[in-house]
Amino acid sequence: MNKTDHILDITDFVCPMTFVRTKLLLEKMAAGETAAIRLNSGEPLQNVPRSVQEHGHAVLSLELENKTETDGPYILVIQKAAAKG
Repeated sequence: MNKTDHILDITDFVCPMTFVRTKLLLEKMAAGETAAIRLNSGEPLQNVPRSVQEHGHAVLSLELENKTETDGPYILVIQKAAAKG
C-alpha cells in the first residue's frame, strides 16, 4: 500500500456505522488528501466504496489486506474531492 494521509480501521463496526465513521474522517480531510480504510467483507465492502463515490469522492483502490487470503479484511484507498465552488 502506498503512503496515505490518513488511516481508519472500521473492522469493529457494522453498517451504517462503517460509513458514518468514514464520512466523519472525510469531513476532517483536506481536498486531495487520501485515506486507507480497513474494512470487512460483506455489507461494509459493498456499501462504503459506493457511498464514498456517491458523495463525490474517488476510490483509488480496493484490495485484500493479505494477498494470500481469499477473504477480508480489505484496504480501501480513497481521495477526498476538491471543494465545489
